[in-house]
Amino acid sequence: MIKWKGIVWSVHPLFVMIMLASVFTGYFAELLTLFLLVIVHELGHVIMARSFGWTVREVKLLPFGGVAEVEEAGGVSAAEDAMVAIAGPLQNLWMGLAAWGCGQLGLWDADWAAYVWKANLMIGMFNLLPIYPLDGGKLLQAALSYVMNYYSMLIWSARISLLLSACMIIGSLLPWLIYADGIQLNLLVVGFFLIMTNWTYSRNRPFLFYRFLMHRGRVAARVLTRGEQASPLIVSGRQSILSVARLFRRERYHLIYLVEPYDKQVKVLPEQTIVEGCLSNHNPNRAVLELFR
Repeated sequence: MIKWKGIVWSVHPLFVMIMLASVFTGYFAELLTLFLLVIVHELGHVIMARSFGWTVREVKLLPFGGVAEVEEAGGVSAAEDAMVAIAGPLQNLWMGLAAWGCGQLGLWDADWAAYVWKANLMIGMFNLLPIYPLDGGKLLQAALSYVMNYYSMLIWSARISLLLSACMIIGSLLPWLIYADGIQLNLLVVGFFLIMTNWTYSRNRPFLFYRFLMHRGRVAARVLTRGEQASPLIVSGRQSILSVARLFRRERYHLIYLVEPYDKQVKVLPEQTIVEGCLSNHNPNRAVLELFR
């Protein structure tokens, strides 16, 4: 683990295991190349994130990419999140094309050039799978943010990621089950890693949601600065404060309208009041109507 440019760079134990295996199998040069490709891939994320003013705390390197931890997680727009996510595979695109070009021009050995551009293709395409925490999983989260509330996005992105991770494990076993051939061990290990990651991600959903609420001030500031329209939420005063907060969308600022069947008055709350009701020491499951007392 090292610290460079204010960012902690660490290597996941899974990558260490593969590196040790490569020493004994004679593929250390290939793995070293893979390691460099992964670093450049992650630098693409870091540079794009910092261009948006994000604070990157740590980058953990994996055999197929990496995971970056940022201060702003849960508080940035879906568009920014998508651009940071796609910045990694774009590095593999230009590196792959450069390697292919060097091979065609005779600047590199043809076999080595083929290995490098295929490795870039593998890393780039694998990272675009819609499985969290891969780049494709983050693109999936960004897309879902435009069609559903944030809490539902957390639920569905975890479900889709768990399902596809399970499919990956099954796919790794198919050669053995159908043809009595060897198991795809690399795919099996990565599949188990992804399914455990998403199981933890799913269980941490309450924490992730509250982190999202803590950053809602950014959305309010953006609305005030740009003069954007607020999005109304029509709720009953008997609904819990937390249930109303779960209706919040990532890309919108909300005004909450309390409408009762036999009450001619309509009460209006800014979303900050709901957020404070969730983050305060009081019970977030109390009725919204209590905020007026």
